[in-house]
Amino acid sequence: QVQLVESGGGLVPPGGSLKLSCAASGLSLDYYAVGWFRQAPGKEREGVSCISCSINTTYYADSVKGRFTIGRDIPKNTVYLQMNSLKPEDTAVYYCAATLWFGDYVPPSDEYDYWGQGTQVTVSS
Repeated sequence: QVQLVESGGGLVPPGGSLKLSCAASGLSLDYYAVGWFRQAPGKEREGVSCISCSINTTYYADSVKGRFTIGRDIPKNTVYLQMNSLKPEDTAVYYCAATLWFGDYVPPSDEYDYWGQGTQVTVSS
């Protein structure tokens, strides 16, 4: 049974940092494109970042470019999202998702096969 489990969320003041992790069981994440998404109350789900999901190794939404970094920890079968210089508008539930992807463009959310349960990130003073 495939399972993705996010961790690392929490409450942080503006300008702070958090590192989210997406740990997998039942599959080897290094074969998969892995994306991070977020959803704030009353807003649509937004793609934040992904790895191995297009011709370029990584993708970042404009809203997080330069502040967030996605990467793999292969021995731990985990993908992480390092989030720096956090802003109140980054407040959301963050989800990771995985899919086998061979396209040359960033896959939309409905192309992902496996999803985690989400972890809350709150940026507030």
